[in-house]
Amino acid sequence: LYKKVISYMTVGIDVSSLFSEMVMCSATSDIVLKKMCYLYVGNYAKVHPDLALLTINFLQKDCQDEDPMIRGLALRSLCSLRVKNLVEYLVGPLRTGLQDSNSYVRTVAAIGALKLYHISPSTCIDSDFPVALKALMMHDPDAKVVASCLSSLQEILTLEGNASEEASKERELLLSKPVIYFLLNRIREFSEWAQCLVLDLVSKYVPSENSEIFDIMNLLEDRLQHANSAVVLATTNVFLHLTISMADVHQQVYERIKAPLLTLVGSGSSEQSYAVLSHLHLLVMRAPILFSSDYKHFYCRYSDPSYVKKLKLEMLTAVANESNTYEIVTELSEYAANVDVLIARESIRAVGKIALQQYDVNAIVDRLLQFLEMEKDYVTAETLVLVKDLLRKYPQWSQDCIAVVGNVSSKNVEEPKAKAALVWMLGEYSQDMLDAPYILESLIDSWDEEDSAEVRLHLLTAVTKCFFKRPPETQKALGAALAAGLADAHQDVHDRALFYYRLLQHDVSVAERVINPPKQAVSVFADTQSSEVKDRIFDEFNSLSVIYQEPSYMFIDKEHRGPFEFSEDIGALSTGASSDNSVLPGQRVEASDNDLLLSAAEKEENRGIAANGSLAYSAPDYNGNSTALVSHSPSPTANTSAASGAPSTASISQPSIEIDDLLGLGPVTTPTPIPVLKLNSKTVLDPATFQRKWGQLPIALTQDCSLTAQGVASLTSPQVLLRHMQGHLIQCIASGGQPPNFKFFFFAQKSEAPSGAGFFLVECLVNTSSSKAHVKVKADEASLSQDFATLFQSALLKFGVS
Repeated sequence: LYKKVISYMTVGIDVSSLFSEMVMCSATSDIVLKKMCYLYVGNYAKVHPDLALLTINFLQKDCQDEDPMIRGLALRSLCSLRVKNLVEYLVGPLRTGLQDSNSYVRTVAAIGALKLYHISPSTCIDSDFPVALKALMMHDPDAKVVASCLSSLQEILTLEGNASEEASKERELLLSKPVIYFLLNRIREFSEWAQCLVLDLVSKYVPSENSEIFDIMNLLEDRLQHANSAVVLATTNVFLHLTISMADVHQQVYERIKAPLLTLVGSGSSEQSYAVLSHLHLLVMRAPILFSSDYKHFYCRYSDPSYVKKLKLEMLTAVANESNTYEIVTELSEYAANVDVLIARESIRAVGKIALQQYDVNAIVDRLLQFLEMEKDYVTAETLVLVKDLLRKYPQWSQDCIAVVGNVSSKNVEEPKAKAALVWMLGEYSQDMLDAPYILESLIDSWDEEDSAEVRLHLLTAVTKCFFKRPPETQKALGAALAAGLADAHQDVHDRALFYYRLLQHDVSVAERVINPPKQAVSVFADTQSSEVKDRIFDEFNSLSVIYQEPSYMFIDKEHRGPFEFSEDIGALSTGASSDNSVLPGQRVEASDNDLLLSAAEKEENRGIAANGSLAYSAPDYNGNSTALVSHSPSPTANTSAASGAPSTASISQPSIEIDDLLGLGPVTTPTPIPVLKLNSKTVLDPATFQRKWGQLPIALTQDCSLTAQGVASLTSPQVLLRHMQGHLIQCIASGGQPPNFKFFFFAQKSEAPSGAGFFLVECLVNTSSSKAHVKVKADEASLSQDFATLFQSALLKFGVS
C-alpha cells in the first residue's frame, strides 16, 4: 500500500487526501516504511500547512529514537517541511542534533540549520546557530560534519553579511589563519566535494607574508595528483591566486600545473576534457610560450566531439610560434578535408590566424592558395575571407594571391562573407585582374537575385574603385550599380549609393580620394575580447565563466542575459512599481521570441515615395543603350562630368530632396502639435487589472514611431526609457530585453477620469538597429487613442534629447 501511494505521488497524482492515514501509519519500526512516510510528508507539507501540524509529534518522537538512522531521517524530514509557522518546533531538535553522539545526525543537523535559515533567518540567528556551527566545525572529529558545518556557515554568513555588520565580520573570521590552517591540515580526510569547498575558501585567503604562501602550496602539492578533476582545478586556482603578485613564482606555478592538467585532458569523459581544456585555454592565452613545446597535446583525435576539437584548434593557434608553426600548419591542413564541415572551417581559420601572427607567412600563403584548388564550396569560402585579410596585412603578396583568386568563379561562391571578400579583391586589385570589370558587371546584372546587403554594399564600393582605375570598361557597370543601389530597399545600400552618386556629381577627383585613398597595411586586427575582460575571467578561474568565456555578470545579471522572451500573458511578467520614484524591470518569461525580435525589413518605410505621391529624390535612370547615366534635365555639372570621362550625372532638384538618414542622424521630423489631452500624475494600476483590461480591450491603434539618434544611443537598458516616460506621466508595468530589441508595457490615465476608467494601455517594441518603435494602444475610450498616441510619440522623440 505504501509503495502504491508513493508511486502515484511520483507520477503526479494528487494523493494528499491520504495525509492523515499516512501520518497514522508512520508509527512503525520498519525503517523502509518510515522513509516512504517521510518522503510523503515532505512532499505535501508545504501544500497543506494545516495538515503538516499533524506530523510534528511523530517526527519529534522519532528524533529521540535509539536508532541514529531514524533520528537523522526524522530530523531531515522535520527541517524539510518548510512551513514558516512550524519553525518553533525545529529549534529544539536541531540544537539536540548538533550535540548528538552520532556523526550522521550531526551532519543532518548542520544542514538543517541552513534550511532553518532559509525558512526564518531571524529564528536561526537569534538561536545562535551560526556560533554553534562554527564551534562544531572547529572541534568535531568527523570530517563530514566539519564539511557540512563549513558549507552551511558560509552560505548563512554570505546571505546575512549583506544586511548585518556582525555577520560580515564573522565571515571575515572564516578567512583567518587558524581556520584556514585547521582545514588544510585535515584536507586529506575530506570527501572530494568537501575538498573543493575548502580549496575555494583558501583561494580567498590573503596571506600576511610570503612564507605562508609556500607553506600552503606545500600542503596542497599532492592535491595536484588527485584523480578528481574538480580537486585539481580547485588546487590550481589556489596556486594561481596566491602567486599572482610574485611573477617568478607565478611562472613556476604554470610549469608545475601544466602536467596534471594535460594528463586530465587525455583521460576521462569528453565533458571533463572540455572543462579542463577551457581552463588550459585561459592559461595558454596568458602565457602561450610556456605551452609551445606541448602543442601535440592539442592535436585532434578522431574520437573527440566537435566542441573539443574546436577548442583544441583555438589552442593550437595560440601556441604557434617560429619553432612549431610548420608542424601545426601541416596538422591543420589535414583537418581542412575533415568530414565535419565545422571543424574543416575552423581549421582553415586557424591557419589564417597563424599567418596574421607573422609566423612563416610564405609557407602559409602557399597552403591557403592550395585550399582554393580543393573545389569544396565551404573550403573556398573560408579561404577567400582569409586571403582578403592577408592581403590587407601583407599587400606584397597580392600578385601571387590574385593570380589564384582570379581563377575562382563568382558563380561557385554562394556564402555572403566569401562573396563580399571576392568582390573586395576585384575592386581593390582590379588593375591586376583582367576580367575584374566584367565579373563585376555580371554580378551587377544579378543584383536583384543577391539577398545579402553586405555583398551589395561591397559591390557598390568595388565597382566605384574599378571605375577610378579602368573608367572606359567600368562606366556602364557603375551606372547600373548606382541605379540599382538607389532603388534598393535596404537603407544602408540606398544611402551608400546616394552618397557615391553625389560625390561623383560634385567632383570625380574628390570622390576618388574619399572612396579609394592610398591604404597602409593593417598591423594588428582587433581582438574580440579586451584584456580587462580576460583578466576578469581569470579572476573567476574554476567557474562557469571560464567555460562560457565571459565574466559571470554577463550571464548572471538580468540586464546582460540573452534576449527576453514575452507572451501575451501579462500576468507572467513581473511588475514595475507604479510610483514616480522607482521602476522594477520585468523578468524573463517563457514564450516565442518571434514577438520581440523584429525584422528590420518589416519596419523599413518606403523611402521612394513622398507623402504627395511623387519621388522623394530624383534618381538617375540607367539607359542600357548608352554608356552614361541619363539626366532628367541638362545641367552644366552633367556636361562637365561627361566631358572629363566621368559618368554623366543627373541634376537634382533641391526642393524635392528629403535625405532622412544620410549621416545617421535619424529621420527629419516635423513637430506635431501636442493635443489637449492631459494625463493623471498619480495614476495607479495593479498588474491583475492591467492583465484583465489588456485581454478585454480591442486594439485601438497600431503605429510605428521613430527614435532620434540620441535616443538610440541612450537606450542601453530598459530602465533608462522607463524613467524618461515617467517624466511624461506614462508609467511602466513590465519591461525587458537587451540591445537591439526591447519590449515595454506602459499605462497612463486621463486626468480627472473616474477610478478604474480612462486608462490607456501600450505595448511598445523598440528596435534600436532601425531606430523604430512599434506601438499598440488599447484604451477605455477609443476616441482618445489618437491623441494619446501623439502624446506617446512626442515623449519618445524627446528621449535622449531633453
